Amino acid sequence: MGKELSKELLEVLACPACKGDLDYQKAKDQLVCKNKACKRAYKVEDGIPIMLVE
Repeated sequence: MGKELSKELLEVLACPACKGDLDYQKAKDQLVCKNKACKRAYKVEDGIPIMLVE
């Protein structure tokens, strides 16, 4: 685990695939889209979200 995401950053981030809200899962160091149709997960490395849509 690296740096934690700031609450301010989490408030402005959105899923790049569907524009849905994101949930930060600290234990897994990832952001997960809250949209039930999407549910994409994005890694967080050293406090930096890697939000590439593949």
